[in-house]
Amino acid sequence: MPEEPCQCPDCQRFYREHDRLIRENPTLRQQQELSWAALQSFRTLAGRVLEDLQKTQPEGETALAAAASSAAGPVEAGDQEAMAQALADLENINAHLFSIEALMERIFDVRVPEAVEQKFRELAGELAPDPLNADRLRLNRLLHQTPDLPG
Repeated sequence: MPEEPCQCPDCQRFYREHDRLIRENPTLRQQQELSWAALQSFRTLAGRVLEDLQKTQPEGETALAAAASSAAGPVEAGDQEAMAQALADLENINAHLFSIEALMERIFDVRVPEAVEQKFRELAGELAPDPLNADRLRLNRLLHQTPDLPG
């Protein structure tokens, strides 16, 4: 028995966006370009945020220790620890994005005949409205494992 699609607002928003991207970009080439643009925009924005945040943060452990012993005490120290963790997470995200970029560059080497592109167009029309698409269900599970989805 197939898994029923989730009806929560996050999944419904994902379904709509998923379908729109398939309908508006029904060829291999268009999907390649779309994926590349999304990756590049994510990498650019995440890199810039990391860079700007690093500029505003005090350097080294001495600054963290000074913040912990200041009059504000534990609240400021907790904020500093949270910011340090966020910066470390952003650095990891950027490293992963660079790795994905290297892998994605390889997909641009793939060229397919027009008959294959036509098959992409044909199947795009079938996939877009399918709420039980395996990729959609897999991403649906990932959405519910992410505790801090944007509202």
